[in-house]
Amino acid sequence: MMRYAAAIGLVLGIFTADMALAQDVRITPARAQTSFEINGQTFTIARNQDTSDTLTGEFARTSRECPPFCITPMIVAEGVATLGELEVIRFLEQDAVAGAGLLIDSRLPDWFVQGTIPGAVNVPFQTLDMANPYRDHILRALGAVKLADGTLDFGQARALLLFSNGAWSDQSPRAIRSLLDAGYPASKLSHYRGGMQSWRALGLTVAIPRNEG
Repeated sequence: MMRYAAAIGLVLGIFTADMALAQDVRITPARAQTSFEINGQTFTIARNQDTSDTLTGEFARTSRECPPFCITPMIVAEGVATLGELEVIRFLEQDAVAGAGLLIDSRLPDWFVQGTIPGAVNVPFQTLDMANPYRDHILRALGAVKLADGTLDFGQARALLLFSNGAWSDQSPRAIRSLLDAGYPASKLSHYRGGMQSWRALGLTVAIPRNEG
């Protein structure tokens, strides 16, 4: 009888352990989190382990006035890839870590400081508009080279992955169209359409930018 009870206890122990593992909120079955380093700063992305957590505030809303908050197309422009969360993470781990790419938060600064994707840099969509007299400076910072005739060569420009607040936000699509108008190759641009609303809805890590002031 004691052997039988011990066996039952062992089975129950294994079952309980399996249940605990099943409740572990992972990014994928094979990965609980990821850490990477960009420009000497280490970032970690994981998911919220509280399975009862829900969205609150602005990102809990389902409906907004249209215009201006209309649903954006899945494809911003021909040749510009639309990515999901796992592809965003892979872009950070590979392109951003290697210095070959930048994850760009194209929202206005007051949104950016409330929380962004770890490893993202803020380049507000308005700064990429043709009307901005300093736009060429930004494009050169992204890797474009100004030629003798005044035009820009994007051959060595970085790959850019842009996002904003979600499928109802046109800020990242506008930024992408401005980059294309400036001559940035579509093959070097991609779009995370889900943006911060989808990122938060999946419980992924949100970074609060450091105050450099």
